[in-house]
Amino acid sequence: MTEIPTACGKLYLATVIDLYSRRLLGAATSRHPDATLACAALEMAVVARGGREAIWCDDEAQRVIFHTDRGSTYTAQAFRALCTTLGVRQSMGRVGSCFDNAAAEAFFSSLEWEVLSRNTFSDNIQARAIVIDWCYTFYNHQRRHSAADGLSPVNYEIRENQPKPEAA
Repeated sequence: MTEIPTACGKLYLATVIDLYSRRLLGAATSRHPDATLACAALEMAVVARGGREAIWCDDEAQRVIFHTDRGSTYTAQAFRALCTTLGVRQSMGRVGSCFDNAAAEAFFSSLEWEVLSRNTFSDNIQARAIVIDWCYTFYNHQRRHSAADGLSPVNYEIRENQPKPEAA
């Protein structure tokens, strides 16, 4: 979760990123950095992947894993209950270690450098529009990632989901 400064105060952004492709699956904003915001981002991510039925797995060892920090947002009962309902396993980094969630930190660093440092937002509506557009239009479809073989997250997923040729 990160803060977006505006002339009207802070706007908070919660995200869910697929570690495999670096695709941003959920991005929610609010004036409050709470479990409701985190739940909204997670629910968006589940919808992006086809809904609960598409991600559910009876074998707990094979379930989707959502890694976060140990902040009160992600340890809140409401967030934990949503993870249980969706069949998502929670994973949390060590207290005070940003390195345990490097993908999220890298995303927020890119957002800061490419968007926040270059814009002054007059209000939350403007900030949300610009940030969400960057997330879903530029970051997912155009921004290349070394972890995705130099492709954008969406193009990487398309390539990886192509049928593989049969070995001779």
